[in-house]
Amino acid sequence: MLRSPLPGIPGFKDLARVIRISTIFVAICLLAPLIILFRYSLNDFIATKKMMVEAVTVANYVRFFSEATFIPVFFYTCLLSLGAALITLVLGYPVALLLASLTGRLKYTLTLVFVIPLLMSYIMKIYAIRSLLGGNGFLNRMLIAAGIIDQPITFLIFNLYAVMITLALILLPFTMLPIFITLDRIPRQLVDASYDLGATGWQTFRRVILPLAMPGIAVVSITTFIGAYAQQFIFALTFNSKTEYMPLPIGLFAYFGRQEVVWNELMAASFVGIAPAMIVIFFLQRYLVSGLTAGAVKQ
Repeated sequence: MLRSPLPGIPGFKDLARVIRISTIFVAICLLAPLIILFRYSLNDFIATKKMMVEAVTVANYVRFFSEATFIPVFFYTCLLSLGAALITLVLGYPVALLLASLTGRLKYTLTLVFVIPLLMSYIMKIYAIRSLLGGNGFLNRMLIAAGIIDQPITFLIFNLYAVMITLALILLPFTMLPIFITLDRIPRQLVDASYDLGATGWQTFRRVILPLAMPGIAVVSITTFIGAYAQQFIFALTFNSKTEYMPLPIGLFAYFGRQEVVWNELMAASFVGIAPAMIVIFFLQRYLVSGLTAGAVKQ
C-alpha cells in the first residue's frame, strides 16, 4: 500500500486514498456536465407551452444535421481549428528548431521573448493584432510605403482568414515551446554522428531530428487544434463580420437572442459542437500521452 510521506499531518495518512478520492471528484466534475448536457439534448420541446419536457428522442440531432444552416457553421468551426493548428505548426517548428540550435545564454534569452506573450491578456493581444492587420494598420502602411501595394489589403481583417490568423498568432507560443523542449532534449551526439556518416543536412533532419521530435509535434497538433476549437468565440466575434462564415459558438450564442430558448436543441447543438474535440482526444490519446511523457531520448 502506498503510504503518505507526511504521516504526521492529519488527512494524509493514506496517500493512495487521497489520490482515489481526488480522481473520483475530478472525474465527476468533468463528466457530470457532459452527462447532463447529453440528457437534456434528448428532451422534447412543446411549442404551445414554450417549455422543455422530459423525453428520449434523437429528433434534435436529426434537426441539427438536416438544417442547411448548421452544416456550414459546423464545417467552418472545424476548418478554423485545423487551419490555425497547421499555421502554428508551420511557423512554430522552424523557430523552435532555430532556438534549439543555439547555445549559451542567447538560447534562453530568445526563448523568454516568446514566453512574454503568454503573460499578456487576450484583450491586449486582440487590439495589437487589429492594429497590425487593419486597413490602416502597420502591415498595410509598410507595404504601401514599400510600393508593393497601392491600396490597403482588406482580406486579412473581418473575415474567416482574420479569425484563423488571429488564433494562430495567439496559440503560436503554445506550439513553439513544447517543440523547442523536445528538440532541445535530442543529444547533439546523434546529429554529429549523422554528419560523420555522410548524411546531408536534409537527411539528418528527415531521419534523425524529425522522428525524435514527432512526440512533441503530436502533442502540439492535438492541443493546438483543441485550443483553437475552444477559443473561437471571442475572436470570431471580434474579427469576423460575415455571418455566413460564423463558427458554431457564435451560432449557439444567437439562440439567446430569441424570445424563447429551445434548450433541448441548444444542448444537442452544443454536444455536437464538442464532439470533434472529444473524438480527437479519444483516438489520439496514445500520441498525446507519449508526447507528454517522452521528450526524445535519454542522454
